[in-house]
Amino acid sequence: MSKILKEKNFAGRYTVQLAQGDLTLEPTDAIVNAANEYLEHGGGVAFSIVQRGGDIIQEESSAWVREHGLVLHSVPAWTSGGNLPAKYVIHAVGPVWGAGDEDAKLHDCIYGSLRVADELKIASISMPAISTGIFGFPKDRAARIIINTIMEYFEKEKSNLKTVRITLFDDASVGVFEEIWKELLA
Repeated sequence: MSKILKEKNFAGRYTVQLAQGDLTLEPTDAIVNAANEYLEHGGGVAFSIVQRGGDIIQEESSAWVREHGLVLHSVPAWTSGGNLPAKYVIHAVGPVWGAGDEDAKLHDCIYGSLRVADELKIASISMPAISTGIFGFPKDRAARIIINTIMEYFEKEKSNLKTVRITLFDDASVGVFEEIWKELLA
């Protein structure tokens, strides 16, 4: 389990947390995978999820693409969690830095992930700093978009979610997200 670094409760409706740890060990109902549109989990967070969760996650992902086509930024796919503690993996396609309209695409993939969590009727979700790894999205910019999008979702939607956890692995990401957290939620 990760270490909770920051936590903010909003009128008893929901809690947003900032944590450091291994996303694949999170005991939340779902975790978000930073995926590509083909759901080919060959690198980064996606590779770690399949390594720990088992080949079933890749098999279900491939079946999803065969049935539904490529995954859009705004419409994440989902699979079982395989051998993970999480029951589900929500596969969100984050933007590649430099591809154009990155801010809107990151917003859409975060908002879409939360919407899918509600469709699955779950209470808790953990997500990484989507697109800040191999996709090259600047961490500070992503932190601001991720936190603001979570807040926007709860302002606009009637949600069953009780806990949204942003789970970061490395110290550099934690430092950036803590600064943006202070700026937006202090």
